[in-house]
Amino acid sequence: MKIVVCAKLAPDASDIEVRSDGSISLERAEWRIGSFDLQAIEAAVRLRDAHGGSVTALSVGPQRINHSKLRKDLLSRGPDELVLVAEDALNGADTAVTAQVLAAAVRKIGAVDLVLTGEGSADLYFQQVGLQLGELLAVPVFNAVSKIEVSDSQVRIERSLEEETEVLELPLPAVLAVTTDIHTPRLPNMKEILLAAKKPVYEWSLADLGLENTPEPRVEAVSLRAPRPVERKRILIEGSPEEAAQSLAGYLVKEGVV
Repeated sequence: MKIVVCAKLAPDASDIEVRSDGSISLERAEWRIGSFDLQAIEAAVRLRDAHGGSVTALSVGPQRINHSKLRKDLLSRGPDELVLVAEDALNGADTAVTAQVLAAAVRKIGAVDLVLTGEGSADLYFQQVGLQLGELLAVPVFNAVSKIEVSDSQVRIERSLEEETEVLELPLPAVLAVTTDIHTPRLPNMKEILLAAKKPVYEWSLADLGLENTPEPRVEAVSLRAPRPVERKRILIEGSPEEAAQSLAGYLVKEGVV
């Protein structure tokens, strides 16, 4: 079977720098595979190992993702090849644009049986791209998938809902967004790291995907800022529980909290 696994490469949250004016800088942040996508990669590789076929890793984003270290990190985790759509026009692309580019890339790859994504991106975590991708490809799509079993031209999935586990059988092809507990991601060994350098990497542009005449990608108009430090009021409330509750409510109303 032919599997495509989508992985977003994003700045490492631990490298965020807070400037003196409270703004957040990602300039020095090292980019990594999204923590929610590592499980999707592991799920794709295990399905290939069990049923044969191939795994293509797919990532879209700004030119910065086209980096040898990031390519090697992705490929060392098991995929057979990597497709990158790296253009600065995609910097900050919203979920609709990201899904559009991914869908065009999946169509260009062709004859894909299964597309896997993480449950959300490591930076914005909107949990929308997988669902939008399935709609664009006009195939069955589900999120919250915690287990996948493939047989013939069908896939049996389990979905972890709030109070129950849902079991469904779907025809292939399909798009599935997996949860973080579906598998524990592997740590690549030295052999896998060395082999990663020999695996093919395909670099496609928006023009290659036939998207050069589409509207410019919308971007998230979000100004990231750290919360301003607030000095504690140090108010001590005394009295019975009922009196303390009334006093607390009064203070909250006075401060505009409620």
